[in-house]
Amino acid sequence: MPGAASATADAAPLRPTQLLRRNRPFRTLFSARLVSYAGDSLSLVALIFHVAETTGKGLAVALLLLVGDFAPSLLGPFTGALADRLNLRRLMVVCELIQAVALLVIVLTMPSLPMLLALVAVRATASQLFQPASRAAVPALVGDRDLETANSTLGFGSNAAEAVGPLLAAALFPLVGLRGVLLVDAVSFLVSAVLLATLPSLPPTSGAGRQPSLLRQARAGVAYLLSVPTVRVIFLGFTAVVAFNGVDDVALVLLAQKTFHVGESAVGLLLGAVGVGLVAGYAMLSRWGTRASMPLLLIAGFAVSSVGNLLTGLAWAVAAAIALQAVRGFGLAAMDVASSTLLQRTVPPGMRGRVFGNLYGAIGVAAATSYLAGGVLLDATSAPVTLMVAGVGGLVATGVVALRLPRAMRRADEDGATPTPFAPTTEQIG
Repeated sequence: MPGAASATADAAPLRPTQLLRRNRPFRTLFSARLVSYAGDSLSLVALIFHVAETTGKGLAVALLLLVGDFAPSLLGPFTGALADRLNLRRLMVVCELIQAVALLVIVLTMPSLPMLLALVAVRATASQLFQPASRAAVPALVGDRDLETANSTLGFGSNAAEAVGPLLAAALFPLVGLRGVLLVDAVSFLVSAVLLATLPSLPPTSGAGRQPSLLRQARAGVAYLLSVPTVRVIFLGFTAVVAFNGVDDVALVLLAQKTFHVGESAVGLLLGAVGVGLVAGYAMLSRWGTRASMPLLLIAGFAVSSVGNLLTGLAWAVAAAIALQAVRGFGLAAMDVASSTLLQRTVPPGMRGRVFGNLYGAIGVAAATSYLAGGVLLDATSAPVTLMVAGVGGLVATGVVALRLPRAMRRADEDGATPTPFAPTTEQIG
């Protein structure tokens, strides 16, 4: 594999700057994701502004967010299957080009709301397909000892880019307007596609033989996910923690407004605190994460993210809530790095796309479910109560993972040299 030379069996893990400097393929993937994610977050802010201004309806904005986030998540089994059956380099390039074309059509036509939603759905589906492909590509670009560093470095770059995107949108919008902002995003996807095209070929592990149908591969991916104890515990645990804690996006606004009675600036700081913690967490893990046990880091991440919401519900002032949400961001970074690294090491190459596709899809569905159920709880109680319930539920899920994950990993070790007790057939991998 291209990154095999980046770490040998007896070599110490590379630091983030060393990995970026010495491993050109990984540096290319990092740069492409950085450019793409910055542009993506930039255009989302611009489109929310546009839809809110032209329609004046909250439902229209909700529909925009629905087709941009939730709807593509339902395609997780199929986007993951595509990642496993196609050349990953080619697939990532095509995904970026589709997103660029969708944005260019919006720029040139400024369509009505139904057509705009359709184009946003196309772009979001391509983005959903890109995620498992990029995660599945990492083990082929870096050595096993550098996986923790690679995942935390990618997380740092992506989240930093997403944090900068809205600021860029605010700066550019008065100068170039909606079309200009969307054009910048389209160009960012084109730049990303050019960068990704320089990666080494990343063909599917099944080779060039006849493959099962996409539907059959998608079913095999779901069956694998649910039949392998280690993978199942990570998948269900991550999904459960998100299902409980995803409501914080809604609850924090009401906490600031109705509990602490603060203005818009404080609301912005409270909502942005978790992003600051995320970026700081990724930065810390990219430097010292290789020293941590990934199962322990995963459990700690689940616990910190849940305790963060629980204590935020008990906070006595908005400043305390902001600090607690920043700490919660560290937990979210730990969850992402640990889960990605464990799955990349546990899952066979021919199944990685489907596992990550299903994971990201399930996370999207869990977040949407949390919004709906949490909204009902918010109306029936209050923001502090909702955050405490979310935190307690997340801690219960964390406790289940803490009990089951070590047992599942021991069973996998006892069943043989392979990381998992379930060995998919060539036909299933496709």
